[in-house]
Amino acid sequence: MADDELLTVPEVMARLKVSRSTVYDLIRTRRLASITIGRSRRIPAHALTAYIHHHLEEAS
Repeated sequence: MADDELLTVPEVMARLKVSRSTVYDLIRTRRLASITIGRSRRIPAHALTAYIHHHLEEAS
C-alpha cells in the first residue's frame, strides 16, 4: 500500500473488518482522517496506517 494512496470506505471496511457505519463514525469523530472528492469520501493510506499503529501502541 503506497503512502499517497487514497482508499475508499469499502476498502477501509475490508482492511479493518468493520462495518460501514463504524468507518463513518471514525471519520466523524476525527479518529480517522479523510478527504471529500466530489461526493466521495477517501481515506489516505497513511491515515489508516497511523490509526492502526496508534491502537497497537495503546494495546501494549
